Amino acid sequence: MLQIKTFTFNPFYENTYILFDETKEAIIFDPGCFEKKEKEILSNFIQIEGLKVAKLVNTHCHIDHVLGNAFVKNTYKVPLCIHRNEIPVLKSVKVYAPNYGFAGYEEAEPDDFIDEKQKLTIGNQSLDILFVPGHAPGHLVFYHKPSGICIAGDTLFQGSIGRTDLPGGDHQTLLSSIRRELFNLPEETTVYPGHGPETTIGEEKENNPFVGKRARF
Repeated sequence: MLQIKTFTFNPFYENTYILFDETKEAIIFDPGCFEKKEKEILSNFIQIEGLKVAKLVNTHCHIDHVLGNAFVKNTYKVPLCIHRNEIPVLKSVKVYAPNYGFAGYEEAEPDDFIDEKQKLTIGNQSLDILFVPGHAPGHLVFYHKPSGICIAGDTLFQGSIGRTDLPGGDHQTLLSSIRRELFNLPEETTVYPGHGPETTIGEEKENNPFVGKRARF
């Protein structure tokens, strides 16, 4: 059985997720922990639960989702996995991080490149990988069919979608990606976004003002 734990870190109120199953193997998605206290909160949970961190995965590589990459990678000696299209996005963070008040940002190099042709495994569980560009050029979403869990990053939010005014973003591409990939998931699927509360595919298909039935085109 797949379990999920949510943490909200950094001034961007970014959601960091840990997924794990009965084997206690775990994957950390988008670690936004930057301050010492935030890192302690993450590591204390891992220790208390007796988890074995196996991988570090970025849905995409904007600053708020990668602030804790180096901490997780160095602490747990795990590979950092991203989509190949996110390489320039990740590398640019060290250039602009000081402008956002993160002068102590430590860069972490990717170790493995993943895409929608693969599966992501956690212990006895397997997640589908969906390619959902538009917010970022190599944005990935992760879906676990048995539990109906979808780690959506900054693609689809409760009543909103990811911004597309950053380098590599494109509004129409994001809308098309959401309709093609996310809206084909079961309506009861729980969407765990990069910011804000959880929602469901059914709720967003019906009511999302940007991409749902009531959207204005």
